Parts: sequence; C-alpha cells; structure tokens
Amino acid sequence: MKREEKGAIIEELTGKFQTIPFFYITEAKGMTVAETNDLRRMCFERGIEYKVVKNSFIKKALEAHEADFTPLNETVLHGQSAVMFHPENQKAPAQLIKEFRRTNDKLQLKAASIDASLFIGADQLDTLMALKNKQELIGEIIGLLQSPAKNVISALQGGGNKLAGILKTLSEREEA
Repeated sequence: MKREEKGAIIEELTGKFQTIPFFYITEAKGMTVAETNDLRRMCFERGIEYKVVKNSFIKKALEAHEADFTPLNETVLHGQSAVMFHPENQKAPAQLIKEFRRTNDKLQLKAASIDASLFIGADQLDTLMALKNKQELIGEIIGLLQSPAKNVISALQGGGNKLAGILKTLSEREEA
C-alpha cells in the first residue's frame, strides 16, 4: 500500500471520528468468509458502516481528535480490529453485536466511544445498550418538568369545579 493510500484512509477515519460522536471497535478473529459476509450484510441492512482497519491507522486518526483516547492505545488497539459507525443511532452497533453473538460468539466488542466517553471490554455491551441518547434524555427531562405543572393545573381546575358546584348548591338553597 502506498503512502498516499494510507494517508487517504487515515484522513477518512479522522473525518468520521470527528463528525460521528460514537464508534465501536470490534474484533472478529477466526470468522469464516461466510460469517463475515453475514456480519457485513447485517451492518448494511441497518445502516452501520463496518470497516476492518489497521490499528496504526486508528491510532493516527484518533490523535487528531481533541478527546483523549490513549487508553485505547494501551489496551484495545492490538490484534485484528474493525470499526463500526452509525451516523444517527448510538445503540445500533451494540444491538447488532448482541444479535450477531446469539449465533456466532467470534465477534467481540473491544471498546466503544460515546460522546468521547470510553467503554472498554466486551462486558460493556449491556451498558451501551441501556444508554439513552440525547433526544431520549431531553424527553425525560421535559416530562419531569411538565409533571408538577400538570398536577397544579388539574388541581386548580378540579378545585374550581368543586367551588362552582358548592356555590350553585348554596344559591339553590337560598332560593328555596
């Protein structure tokens, strides 16, 4: 591979690491061609980009990022590595890995980065699936903030109806 080709791969990876706030690094050691094709097909169907890349290219691409990814260099970036990107859904790669592992345990999660927070090790897969994205968190906060206001409004409306009923009953008694 020529220096220009290597530079193009590193530049492409750098751009993805800077524009997509989450990525997964996996290892698929020992998979057959058919198993790899099944994995790639699943990735394509779900809009996940799956790239097998040299560890040195990943290291160089991450160096350009403002976040500190040195723990990946020390513990994760050795052996065979592949990177998974999904432009919108941070859980999609984790869901795919979990589903694929039901039939093939050769695919391993090495690490993931969600908004520059690192999750290292295959045991982090359930944690990654449980994480809420930004929209889900905002929705929960809005729901929590609206809840007390809704209670106050319903109490005022309910109390107003009771007060009106009491006044009507009192006025009917006076007329009688």
